[in-house]
Amino acid sequence: MYCSGFNILGKILKYYFTIWLSFLFRYYISDWSIGMDHFAKPNDELAIAQRNGQLHRNFQGYTTQPESDLLGFGMTSISMLQDVYCQNQKGLKDFYRSIDAGELPIERGVRLSQDDLIRRTVIMELMCQFQVLMSDLEAKYHLGFDRDFNDYFAKELPALDALEADGLIDRWGDGIEVTPSGRLLIRNIAAVFDTYLGNRSVETFSKAI
Repeated sequence: MYCSGFNILGKILKYYFTIWLSFLFRYYISDWSIGMDHFAKPNDELAIAQRNGQLHRNFQGYTTQPESDLLGFGMTSISMLQDVYCQNQKGLKDFYRSIDAGELPIERGVRLSQDDLIRRTVIMELMCQFQVLMSDLEAKYHLGFDRDFNDYFAKELPALDALEADGLIDRWGDGIEVTPSGRLLIRNIAAVFDTYLGNRSVETFSKAI
């Protein structure tokens, strides 16, 4: 009886919380919110880019520049060059030792695989446009030649079903769209496609709040 009553209370709280989030976003946040963690005036270039579907994001935040290379200078700085990420030396002595030897002070780096690039695109689209069009993704990476979106992300479909049941996303034949309530929990949604999270399960809406 206790568990049953607790579950009913949880559903009621989730219902009213969803209504509150939708109201808050629609009337107070939507005109100022940029992506998942930025705010700007409606006439700011970021706000304009978002309205036009041209907002982009890198590891430093939101930007209007599409897929620009980023060069990091100084210790620990990170560079992004197309499909490569690299980080400079973290220690002062190691950093200057490389500089004195005429070498790039790079400590480590990684080249993205095709799967990394596909997942990065999905995550970026969700975080910037709050939607993903499957046909665009399939055309860009030629997925249609062997398998479509649902086939490629078959392991992620149960998590997407849970997010849809929690009212965080809507799905139709050619896409995924984040709901107003889901925008405030976009990290949870994007995490579904992050294979480097390992076996950590993506929190449902009720657990996340």
